[in-house]
Amino acid sequence: MPRLYSQPDSGNCYKPRLLMAKLAMPFEHISISSTDGSTRKPEFMAKNPNGKVPLLEFDDGRFLAESNAILLHLAEGSRFVPEDSYERALMYQWLFFEQYTHEPNIAVRRALLVYPERAKDATPERLAATLEGGNKALLVMENQLQKTPYFTGSHISLADIALYAYTHEANRGGYDLAAYPSVAKWLSRVAGDEGHVPITWLPD
Repeated sequence: MPRLYSQPDSGNCYKPRLLMAKLAMPFEHISISSTDGSTRKPEFMAKNPNGKVPLLEFDDGRFLAESNAILLHLAEGSRFVPEDSYERALMYQWLFFEQYTHEPNIAVRRALLVYPERAKDATPERLAATLEGGNKALLVMENQLQKTPYFTGSHISLADIALYAYTHEANRGGYDLAAYPSVAKWLSRVAGDEGHVPITWLPD
């Protein structure tokens, strides 16, 4: 059984847990926090020199880091990876968008406002910059979701799982999702997909 090292309230860590729940894939969950220095301890750094979670450990002792890399590995051959090569490329496009445009603004602003240890970094300038950047990202999503129900077209893919993780928590970062009705409807569609579990879910 694979082991997933993850921080339960992290959106990046929620992504693989959500996918594994949808795939009915058994795994052992090991809670570890990046906010208290645990991921920088030597014993964890030996597993992932980058000192971050999530981290997947396989039965044979190999490790895989980075949330979207874990998604791509686990979902291979499943309904979450489009068979059509162009739709598959669109999925990659949105996965890159999530990490380079969406997450650095929406996830970071949420962290600045939610975690007390990040409060010192929550300067007015940074909060303003992440608010602006996050709203730009949400507008890009809104424009796409006015055209298609999911990011690669008519079917859910890993792009939707990746973008759902922090978008559904965007209100905790001070974003007004009422301004993005297509995004709000999409969130409901993703939450209604078979096997969905909330961010608080952990395996028994």
